[in-house]
Amino acid sequence: MKIAVVFWSQTGNTEIMANKVAEGAQEAGAQVDVLTPDAFSAGAVAGYDAIAFGCPAMGDEVLEEAEFEPMFADVEGALGGKKIALFGSYGWGDGQWMRDWVERCKNAGANLIGEGLILNGTPDADGEAQCVELGKQIAG
Repeated sequence: MKIAVVFWSQTGNTEIMANKVAEGAQEAGAQVDVLTPDAFSAGAVAGYDAIAFGCPAMGDEVLEEAEFEPMFADVEGALGGKKIALFGSYGWGDGQWMRDWVERCKNAGANLIGEGLILNGTPDADGEAQCVELGKQIAG
């Protein structure tokens, strides 16, 4: 199985999550590419069996608007039938950005794993373990 972990991180929290998701997928036997939004596009979707997208909540609980949102809008139409996981960190709010993102993926026909993994601030040991488990789930 070939998996892309595509993430954007400002403070490093979502990057920690991305690396732990990748670790879990690798432990489950998957080949994993960890990528930033500038290295991923709709044309790359078909080259992966599954994709884990990571982006923190920004502003008024939205995806990061300069790099991540344009990339995700580009790939959104190619997600039909694709196994997808979502994750990200937040520092305020109640997770509305993740609920909105999950809905977008469902509307695109993606095969979502769970309802998105969100962690407040820097992942602690339990949060890191949740990320590893998500990686194993997407590889399974």
